[in-house]
Amino acid sequence: MHMQITVALEYQLSGAVPVLLALEAAQTDGQTIVESSLKIDNATLNRISGEFGLGHRVWATISGDRLAVNYTAKVMVTRPSIAVASLSAAPIHVLPIDALTCLRPSRFCPSDLFTDFVGQQFSHLNGGEKVAAIVDWVKAETQYVPGSSDARTTAVDTFVSRQGVCRDFAHLTCSLVRAASIPARYVSVYCADVQPPDFHAATQVWLDGAWHLFDATGMGEPSGLVIIGAGRDAADVSFLETSQWAQMITQTVTVSRS
Repeated sequence: MHMQITVALEYQLSGAVPVLLALEAAQTDGQTIVESSLKIDNATLNRISGEFGLGHRVWATISGDRLAVNYTAKVMVTRPSIAVASLSAAPIHVLPIDALTCLRPSRFCPSDLFTDFVGQQFSHLNGGEKVAAIVDWVKAETQYVPGSSDARTTAVDTFVSRQGVCRDFAHLTCSLVRAASIPARYVSVYCADVQPPDFHAATQVWLDGAWHLFDATGMGEPSGLVIIGAGRDAADVSFLETSQWAQMITQTVTVSRS
């Protein structure tokens, strides 16, 4: 399946400050970049590797106080659907370092606070079957409510309120899976079925020696998601970071199948 991506951003900056962007689709297993173009007005660009060596991020040093970005890409997604319930979870002592890192609590995913709940709710399950049950629980117990959370909302807040947006669904899923002693990481993605269209978030879980995609919002299937990058939580893979004030003027994200 080909996915066509178009992103247009315009932000007012507080001055000529560097901006760190995570917009470009990653060249990784299950997806191939067919075409790609990133244009940023009046900027010097420096690409760096993304977290976990997945994808790239771009430092844009702007000569003025206005950030104007246009990104287009065509991506071939060949990620197969997998019966995750049959997959196994690895013992902690054989995990690679990237997976081991994704067992630990993080700023928005305080997984250590969910250990008792996960033990009570899912202790009768193992491996992929347990992960699938956790994703189904988050999907069933959490309402998708735009505007119900903000940049400070953690997985604990979402667990209590039982509502949020894709970011919150991913944080809660990561937290519960980590509490089950299975590595999970937050993934920024593009998805054609997000309403309203925007950047999207999903979760990757380490099972049978590989990362597998889950979207607890139910908006996307693994075969229809385009990965941008991954981190411990949203703080690691924000689509735009700057050390100083920035105000959005316009922002559009369009994703379609072709």
